[in-house]
Amino acid sequence: MAAIETFYDVIRRQGISRRSFTKFCSLTAASLGLGAAGASKMAHALETKPRVPVIWMHGLECTCCSESFIRSAHPLVKDVVLSMISLDYDDTIMAAAGHQAEEILAETKAKYKGQYILAVEGNPPLNEDGMFCIDGGKPFVEKLKWMAEDASAIIAWGACASWGCVQAAKPNPTQATPIDKVIRNKPIIKVPGCPPIAEVMTGVVTFITTFGRLPDLDRQGRPKMFYSQRIHDKCYRRPHFDAGQFVEHWDDESARKGYCLYKMGCKGPTTYNACSTVRWNGGVSFPIQSGHGCIGCSEEGFWDKGTFYDRLTNIKQFGVEKNADEVGGTAATVVGAAVAAHAAVSAVKRVTEGKSSETKND
Repeated sequence: MAAIETFYDVIRRQGISRRSFTKFCSLTAASLGLGAAGASKMAHALETKPRVPVIWMHGLECTCCSESFIRSAHPLVKDVVLSMISLDYDDTIMAAAGHQAEEILAETKAKYKGQYILAVEGNPPLNEDGMFCIDGGKPFVEKLKWMAEDASAIIAWGACASWGCVQAAKPNPTQATPIDKVIRNKPIIKVPGCPPIAEVMTGVVTFITTFGRLPDLDRQGRPKMFYSQRIHDKCYRRPHFDAGQFVEHWDDESARKGYCLYKMGCKGPTTYNACSTVRWNGGVSFPIQSGHGCIGCSEEGFWDKGTFYDRLTNIKQFGVEKNADEVGGTAATVVGAAVAAHAAVSAVKRVTEGKSSETKND
C-alpha cells in the first residue's frame, strides 16, 4: 500500500500550530452538526489516517460545481485540496495538461488502486458511442468506466452527474446519462444541485476523510446530513406561508415585505437541500432570501417540469391571518346554530312536560 501523509503531517510541516488544528476540527465539526464528540473523532482521524487520494473528472458540464467548491468557507477549500485530501488529478485546476496530465491519471490509478475516490462532475453522453464528449482523445464514457474500475467509491457532483441535468432535457439528442446508469458496481454518493452548496461538497469530503466511509444516504443516494429536509421546512419565509401571506406579483408590496414566494413558483416545499440552513457564499444568503423562488435544482428532472414560475398545485397552507375573519365567522355561525338548537330542544322539552302535567291532573 502506498504511503500517504496525513492531514496533520501536512499542516504541521506548513507551520500550523496544534491549537489552530484543534480549532479547525471544532469549527468544521460544528458546521457538519457533529458536535464536540465529532470534533475529537475528526482530530484523531486527521492525525492518524492517510489523506484520501481523489481523482476529479469532468464530463458534460459547465464547471459550476468546481466554481462552487473553491468558494467553501468551512472548511476553506485550500485546506481541503492542499492538506485534507490528495487531489492528484483535476484537469480544470491542475498545472499539467495534454500528455502529461494523461500520464498522471494513469500513474495515480495504478499507485492507489482500490484506494482513491473518483469525483465526477458532469455526465457522459452515450449517443454515437460517446462522441459528443471527447477527453484526451477518447470518449469520456470510456475514461469514466476505466477509472471507476479501481475506485473505492464515486462522488457524483451536481445535478449533471446525479440526474443528467439540462444536457438530459427532452429530447436529449446526445443521450446524456447520469453516472449511476453507467457505473453499477461501485458505491455512488450523489451530491445534487446546480451547483451544490460549497460547504455541502467539502462537508462530504470531510466526513469521508474523518470516518473512512460514506455518510448515510437516502433512497436516492444523497447524504442525509444535507438532504433530509425540504428547503420549505427551515425557510425564514415559512411563517408567511402558514399565515397565507404571498407575493402576488414581482416587486409588489408583499414582495417588499418579504412574503412567501410560493405563488411565484417557488419549489421549496418539494425540494430537499440545505439551502435554507447552510445558505451560500459563507452563509450570507440563498436564492429565496435574494427574492427569487427555489427552482428545485437538486431534484431529479427539474428541467422538464414546466417553467420555474409554474405554481405548485398540491400544497396546502394554513392561511391563519388571511382567513382569520372567515374562520371567526364560521365559528360564530357554528356557536349560534348550537345555541339555537339547544333553545329549540329546551322549548320542546317544556311543552312536553306541560302536557304531561295536564294529563295527570285530569
